[in-house]
Amino acid sequence: MPTARHAILAVGLLCILSACGFQLRGAGGTGLPQAWSKMHLITNNPNGELSRELQSIFAANGVEWVAAEQANYLLSVSAERFKQRNLSLNAQARAAEFELTLYTTFSVKNAQGVDIMKSSNASVVKQMENDPRNVVGKAEEVRILRSEMRTELIQQIMRRIGYFAISTQ
Repeated sequence: MPTARHAILAVGLLCILSACGFQLRGAGGTGLPQAWSKMHLITNNPNGELSRELQSIFAANGVEWVAAEQANYLLSVSAERFKQRNLSLNAQARAAEFELTLYTTFSVKNAQGVDIMKSSNASVVKQMENDPRNVVGKAEEVRILRSEMRTELIQQIMRRIGYFAISTQ
């Protein structure tokens, strides 16, 4: 009998979770209308990490990257900017904590070149502890965090464009 109770309890919890709108992070599409499926990326560094990852993530969500003449929308993205600043110092006056900030500016134009989404800033901020005795390890941690922040930045851009596209339908 305890197994039947467990099964009923599990089914009940699943029903409650689905009823409240629970969804795994990153699951599902952006909800971009079909008209937004053909885009062109305008950037100063088309081979940079931000551009490559942005194209990859958008393509995984149904966006086809085409030439500017064939695109319905033109996405302009400035180069990513990264800042690292000290938040606190330890007893030896060395940085104990860092604040890492990654940000960029983006805008969207329609096929006629008219700004439909004005220039907007997107940013991600993270904090990390510092161990001055492990410089190599912390440099690698900063590199990994920066990569994760870049992905979050792109997802933020995608969400904003998705909300804008749906609201203007």
